[in-house]
Amino acid sequence: MTYSATMTMTEPEIVGALSPSRAGDFMTCPLLYRFRVVDRLPERPSPAAVRGTVVHAVLERLFDLPAGGRTVEAAQALLEPQWERLLAEEPDYAEMFSGEAELAGWLAEARSMIGRYFTLEDPTRLEPAERELYVEAVLGSGLMLRGYIDRLDVAPSGDVRVVDYKTGSAPGPDFEAKALFQMKFYALVLWRLSGRVPRLLQLVYLGNGEVLRYSPDEADLNATERKVTALWQAIERALATGEWRARPSRLCGWCDHQALCPEFGGTPPPIPERRPGDTVRSTKTKRRAATDEL
Repeated sequence: MTYSATMTMTEPEIVGALSPSRAGDFMTCPLLYRFRVVDRLPERPSPAAVRGTVVHAVLERLFDLPAGGRTVEAAQALLEPQWERLLAEEPDYAEMFSGEAELAGWLAEARSMIGRYFTLEDPTRLEPAERELYVEAVLGSGLMLRGYIDRLDVAPSGDVRVVDYKTGSAPGPDFEAKALFQMKFYALVLWRLSGRVPRLLQLVYLGNGEVLRYSPDEADLNATERKVTALWQAIERALATGEWRARPSRLCGWCDHQALCPEFGGTPPPIPERRPGDTVRSTKTKRRAATDEL
């Protein structure tokens, strides 16, 4: 099954673009969304985020090997070359570590996550249809939804499984809905592209070795479309009014922008003037093309 980047030749005019990560930012804290998307403020790379990038790269390239060669040892042997490749692209990443011992511990944690993957799936029995698949679809409202899917499995019957790797731990029952929002977002895009609802959404948590599975239906995806449409309307209101409210939470401790946040005594910078073409402007992240725009 092939997913094209556009839906039809008669798409509505695109009014904006949204990805699961930036939608999640706005739901978490509208001011964080502003800092990342409107102001485009730089952020320090975190060892956890960069480890996730490297582990994802290893699992993507694992399936380049013949099925019989997809062993724990082969996967772990990919780790340091992928780290060196990333370091060549982003030399500043070396500054995350205070010394060789800290780097060695970081690599050991990544190696453990890769080993844990093999307790959750048998890659010798899998032949993914797609890896790091970029998808986008334009809703009737003109809002473009887009993102990168870690892995897409397609059964001989045509049933589709959407797989996402997480290097953190699985959320508790109270936070499962938030975790599944990203997957429903992807499922909505695939449904709009192909007319077929994915059979299974699967989150693979390498931090604690759990797998979260969910089977969506059309009602789920219609509800997801209403949610992302409402989110975009809220973003447009914030853009029009200049009101980007901070929403304090336990995640504030990991935010790079506390010095600019009113909740911590800071003052946000003046809002940049929007220019023609900003509506669907794109940038690059360290791992993949960004899908998070105004």
